[in-house]
Amino acid sequence: MSRLIAENLSIAGRLEPTSLAAEAGTLTCLVGPNGSGKTSLLHAIAGVRPRTGAVRIDSTDPWTVPPQQRPKLITYLPASRDVKWPLIAADLIRLGGEDDIATVVTDLELKEFTDRRVDRLSTGERTRVLIARALAPRPKLVLLDEPVANLDPLWQLKLMQHLRELAHRHDQAIIVAAHDLDLAGRFADRLMVMDKGKVVADGGRELLESDVIRQVFGVERREGAWQPAA
Repeated sequence: MSRLIAENLSIAGRLEPTSLAAEAGTLTCLVGPNGSGKTSLLHAIAGVRPRTGAVRIDSTDPWTVPPQQRPKLITYLPASRDVKWPLIAADLIRLGGEDDIATVVTDLELKEFTDRRVDRLSTGERTRVLIARALAPRPKLVLLDEPVANLDPLWQLKLMQHLRELAHRHDQAIIVAAHDLDLAGRFADRLMVMDKGKVVADGGRELLESDVIRQVFGVERREGAWQPAA
């Protein structure tokens, strides 16, 4: 069933009117060049910027429920990894709206970090803590902006596999903004290609072999690698 239904979302100068549905149990990757509208679409769904349109999660407008209940419906990880507060990592994770963080700490292998200040962690370590904060409440809809940024290659793979398993196992809808076409194609159930503030293609891995990639990104796959389009 549709976990998310968004209708005519738009942000002036950033996002053209956009409607979409995201199914329970799916991992969707938004891909597109810088400035294509990926972050703006996440902002519009999350309601963190002024926008027009409507959002429903299991038929509920997330902004009509009490703030303490909202993390069970929707969580959002922004692209920024800056944390200037001298918070202990475990406390930051709990600020996401869930006191019992044992499972997410284990899943993201954070035990050695939980008693450390987040402003003293590396950017990659801090990224995993912030992802844990978004995942801990097990919301019905998870929005993650560039979650693999700043992670080493092993953790990029581990995280994307974990997100896919979470979506499938807990019937969550997870939407990820991504730049890495190969990671997106390998793990996503659905790809949405964005350009100039709108969705220009919506499908599966087959989109990576289509002309839309050349047209939007200016690259094509040759000799097993992405190359500038000839």
